[in-house]
Amino acid sequence: MWYKPYGKTGKDVSVIGCGGMRFANPQDVETNAEIVLHAHERGINYFDTAPGYCADKSEAIMAAAFEHMKREEFYVATKSAHANGDALRRQLEASLKRLGVEAIDFYHIWCVVTLDSWNQRVKEGAVAAAVKAKEEGLIRHLSVSSHLPGNELQTLLNEGPFEGVMLGYCAINFPYRRTAMEAAERMGLGVVTMNPLAGGLIPNNAELFDFIRGPEDSSVVAAALRFNVSHPGITSALVGFTSCEHVEQACAAVEHFRPYSPEHVESIRRKIFDGFNDLCTGCGYCMPCPEGINIPQLMDSYDQVTLSNDGDMVHAVNRLKGHWNLPPESAEGCTLCGTCEQQCTQHLPIRDRLAAIAVYAAKHHNRD
Repeated sequence: MWYKPYGKTGKDVSVIGCGGMRFANPQDVETNAEIVLHAHERGINYFDTAPGYCADKSEAIMAAAFEHMKREEFYVATKSAHANGDALRRQLEASLKRLGVEAIDFYHIWCVVTLDSWNQRVKEGAVAAAVKAKEEGLIRHLSVSSHLPGNELQTLLNEGPFEGVMLGYCAINFPYRRTAMEAAERMGLGVVTMNPLAGGLIPNNAELFDFIRGPEDSSVVAAALRFNVSHPGITSALVGFTSCEHVEQACAAVEHFRPYSPEHVESIRRKIFDGFNDLCTGCGYCMPCPEGINIPQLMDSYDQVTLSNDGDMVHAVNRLKGHWNLPPESAEGCTLCGTCEQQCTQHLPIRDRLAAIAVYAAKHHNRD
């Protein structure tokens, strides 16, 4: 395994991190814990989780694995999205207990999607509570998880007491994230990237994204991970493993690998700069919907339209019915309130896309 310094913390972190957001069948704690243990055995030492992930089972899954690992051999990261300082403190203490550790290595002020939400964390005491917990030794390093645009993220980082940042970054959206990435790099922060595989879009559309592969890349999955870790400012790329096989694939991608040349990265940039940042990566920050609509599944289905050559809405309907087992009429409940778009980290036109699916469903109901 390849390791990089996490900013100025003195910690060396594996360039592939184990993300705890996408465990299959999260109720099966022991089976998923075996995947985490396998990641550890393959040299991964950064394990990211959060309250609420995987039906609120992610921290329990990590804890089941940690019981079989030496504490000095792994780093755990978890988060709180509370603005209120007392609420953050309670959540931190609950995470410590559930994870079975005496301190969180990297604790994140979580889901900062606007500067207003950042200012609320400051005003209502969340940041101060996190700093106090760090002074008490309950947190070792304080980080932020953010999807802000580059200039706004730089404002936050200048104001905040952070040693690291987590942000979305992949081979098909990096032009949009580039400014934010460079701001963190200039400040010497540790950087962990979310969704390096674009929420599965890259491997699920391997032929379309084959252009990201270098001459020595065995697959687009390897290429996507190598693209992330090639960046000198990126410490670790998080992968949400659902099997030991996935662990092996990710680890193999970075073994004996030399970072991509600037020329190769530039060739990718030219091909995707205008074309691929409008795909939903399935992060789920648009939820919950006040009307109970399954927005991530609908947006995933609309991605199939974006990726198709003909733009036919039938691709979305087929995905909804065949993959998600959802009727296309499920998009009709949207009241256009806009809550989802306010939370969307990519600023996608969610309401327009839901409306397009709903119109198609109404027009072709009898045929489909």
